[in-house]
Amino acid sequence: MTTSYQAQKRALDLLVALGLIVLFLPFWIIVPLLIYFDSGLPILFRHKRVGLQGKDFYLYKFRSMVPNADQILHYQNKELLAKFKKSDWKIKNDPRITPLGKFLRSLTIDEFPQLYNVLKGEMSMVGPRAYVREELEEQTERYPETKPYVKDIISVKPGITGPWQTSGRNEVPFRVRTKMDSEYSKKQSIQYDLLILFKTPQAMISKW
Repeated sequence: MTTSYQAQKRALDLLVALGLIVLFLPFWIIVPLLIYFDSGLPILFRHKRVGLQGKDFYLYKFRSMVPNADQILHYQNKELLAKFKKSDWKIKNDPRITPLGKFLRSLTIDEFPQLYNVLKGEMSMVGPRAYVREELEEQTERYPETKPYVKDIISVKPGITGPWQTSGRNEVPFRVRTKMDSEYSKKQSIQYDLLILFKTPQAMISKW
């Protein structure tokens, strides 16, 4: 990645993130109130993810699950955990998601707080998925052919959106997702980033 591209990408990240924060200003008031009256505190959910050069950072989201969702998954429901890992670290119709959370997820509103991660420089608007370390470790053992892809993925900042999120595929398995993220890291450019950004709203609406 050239220094020129890095500077352009950072400028684009700041411009888009600040623009979206201002554009969706009412959401920063309304959504926390809805979450509070629906299921109490906390409003935000933070989760440790793998970032640039393999360094951990905390990714932020509006909470869309019950407050003790992680405890339920890892310590209280072994059947749910087994299903979660078997299905590529996703659960269709996850019982931990609140009714409000399902609505927030359907429009990707739950991911708005990641704009803060972009402002901090931990994420970009466009980039590979921000993976959970345990997910990478377990899934690369399950799919050894993906190990080279992970090296490419952590060579760039993770993004709020990316190539597979806008590909029109609702369910992308790990081995396909990591390949697409790896390919992005090799051919990234401002033009490609802009194309993905322009395709993102349509991808968001298509989930609804």
